Amino acid sequence: MPPESPGVVVFPGAGSFGGELLPLLSELGPTAWLARYPGRFGKDLGRPAGSFEDIVQSCVAQVTRRQSVRPILVGHSFGAYVARATATRLEELGTGVCALVVVGATAPGLLTVPESATRSPSGTAAYFDEIDPGLVPGEVSDEWRDIVLETAMQDLRLLKDFTATASASEYTEVHCPVFAARGEADPLASADGIGRWAGVTSADCVQRVFPGSHSGVLRSPEFTSWLVDVCATAPQTSSGPLGSAMPTADNL
Repeated sequence: MPPESPGVVVFPGAGSFGGELLPLLSELGPTAWLARYPGRFGKDLGRPAGSFEDIVQSCVAQVTRRQSVRPILVGHSFGAYVARATATRLEELGTGVCALVVVGATAPGLLTVPESATRSPSGTAAYFDEIDPGLVPGEVSDEWRDIVLETAMQDLRLLKDFTATASASEYTEVHCPVFAARGEADPLASADGIGRWAGVTSADCVQRVFPGSHSGVLRSPEFTSWLVDVCATAPQTSSGPLGSAMPTADNL
């Protein structure tokens, strides 16, 4: 990506500390960086956010500190909803967003979080196994697996609370183009589910399907090539302070 490209912010999924996204970040180049959710790193380790909005505000602060000019926001699964809400808050502050890329996530209006996935780490593990066996790698230590599942359970609780209250309607439509992608074997994001992301933006919405499962799509060479291309071309095809012009499916 050229030096003048906007920063690319990558938002991980529930329970993720970003390890599975490192190859993707490398492909996106030096302007790409990982959003760090509360409770994951440093002095906040082990102290999760108290609400979904707390996570969003933390991400907004990170973008603001980096002084990113019209960033591209890329979110996987749970991270797609954080990225969308962050885009809304940034635009409210006058910071234009170049593009919003959502992967492995059904549109917010169709989102449901099973109660069983939020009751206990074992329930979260069972939910993950249904979505994508191996989502939590079996070769990790029992201690690390417990940490990941506990963190994921907390994330899903916040997301469930968010969807069950009026707070979800606080996030108005964004003014940047939305690019929605899914793995063809992903049970969480159907073709209709990603198509409905068109309802969160006043700009265009492009949908693509790639080989892979819910998380396996992140390792798909086809997906990686497409995402790199989106991040390279979006700054050239969007314009205005809030990115009012947008690319079409034909040129992507």
